[in-house]
Amino acid sequence: MNVNEIIKQNFDPYFEAPLEAWKSFTDLGEVISTAKNQILKINNTTEKYLSFILKGSGGILIWKDNNFVCIDLCYEGDFFGDYMSFLIQQPSPLEVVTFESSEIFRISHSEFIKLSFNTEFGDKICRFAAEGLLIHKQDQQINLLIKSVVQRYEELLKKQPNISLRTPQKHIASYLGITPQSLSRIRSRNMKKH
Repeated sequence: MNVNEIIKQNFDPYFEAPLEAWKSFTDLGEVISTAKNQILKINNTTEKYLSFILKGSGGILIWKDNNFVCIDLCYEGDFFGDYMSFLIQQPSPLEVVTFESSEIFRISHSEFIKLSFNTEFGDKICRFAAEGLLIHKQDQQINLLIKSVVQRYEELLKKQPNISLRTPQKHIASYLGITPQSLSRIRSRNMKKH
């Protein structure tokens, strides 16, 4: 499956468009390959790209109390990056890093702006990307407030059954707001249940 088909497949539930239209979008960007633990955006810099993970995983981290805290985990079919910094073109404290060797489609800020103004389809892509990211973030915040750590971990496992092989344990624990030791206890209880 090529980049146009992958992106179309992930957008179809929200907005169906012909494959040729997606080609006009992907022609404005590029596919890059990254190494494991590659930093794509350093904290306190400006995000230059809107990225989409085709293959691999990564996280959005913030420096707090002499350690990085993971505020988002991203996998195939997810937008990836510091979207707030991308939109306002200002530095932010977020760092963007891959957890595995990955293939990422990315489009620069200037091409994204051109896309949003030049065609009706481009405007829709930009709007649906923004809406998708907003929905993801609000869903994440609601889950943080109303679900237990165990429930949130079990949801992660449903979405990413091999998460422990793909994502460093310290980042999973940090994302859940617990220590790595607490995560180990939850994982062992979960294994006994299944």
